[in-house]
Parts: sequence; C-alpha cells; structure tokens
Amino acid sequence: MKIRSAQLKDVEAISDVHIKSWKQTYTDIVPEKYLSTLSIEEKRQLWTRVIPNGGVYVVQNDHGDVIGFASGGKERTGTYEQYEGELYAIYLLKQYQGRGIGNKLFQVLVNDLKTKEIQSMVVWVIAENSSRLFYEKMGGVPIDKKEIDIGGVLVEEIAFGWTSLK
Repeated sequence: MKIRSAQLKDVEAISDVHIKSWKQTYTDIVPEKYLSTLSIEEKRQLWTRVIPNGGVYVVQNDHGDVIGFASGGKERTGTYEQYEGELYAIYLLKQYQGRGIGNKLFQVLVNDLKTKEIQSMVVWVIAENSSRLFYEKMGGVPIDKKEIDIGGVLVEEIAFGWTSLK
C-alpha cells in the first residue's frame, strides 16, 4: 500500500473510486435512481479542477491501483469559527475497508492540514452511513446536524469536529 499526493493522471481512477464508493455505501440510503445518474464525466471535471489546488491524496494497493482517496482544506462555510479545516471527502473501496488503510489516509490528510497551520477540522457525513463510526473512532465529536436533499429524498447529515488535530 502507498499513499501519495494525487496528480492529474489520477483523475480517472479517483472518479471511478468516487462513484463505486457512493454505490457501495449509499445503496439503501439514497434513491437508486440518483445513484444510477452518477456521471464519470462529472467526477472527471470535478477532480480535474480540484487536484491542482492540492490537499488530495490517493492510496494505491500493491498492484498500483488507486483504491481510495481523501481531500481536504479550509472549512468551506465559514459557519464554524472554531474549525479552520475540513475533510471534504474520504473514500475507500469496500473490499479494502477494515484494514487500517482509512486511518492512514485520514492521518495523511490531517498532517497536510497541520502543515498549512490548520489545527482543527470538521467533516460532514450522512447519518445513516456506517462510516460515521469511523469518525467517532478517530476522535470526532458531533457538533451539528442538517438535512440535505439527495435525489429528492431528505437525508440527515452530521458534522463531526476535531478542535485539536493530532
């Protein structure tokens, strides 16, 4: 396993992991109709814009295949004064979960934020997503909730916060 900064050559692989992870994670949470509309082209456009700004890391398996990624930076809403940073996304293909890889990927992103003098962080996670337990295990504390519309269905999101990154 290897974790490294994402490069534009990773756009296709990150986009693929992004869509596969959504389909694996949210099958019984968001409408199937919505999941079927996820577009590889839209994800390519997204990651082509995001990667050059930094703060994106990929994890590769022993064969060099991208199996997960994380993205983060400054907190985007300005709503949470005590939280300077934000974990925007962290996805790991289901067959690689539960092996400590997510922990390592999380820590790489935290270290990146700390090099930018960001000492606190927030992440939003869909409440029904079992990954929320991962954030609790990593020391996140619930700080807020909101409802969002995904494919015509209201789902609850929980914000987890870390006031001091380790």
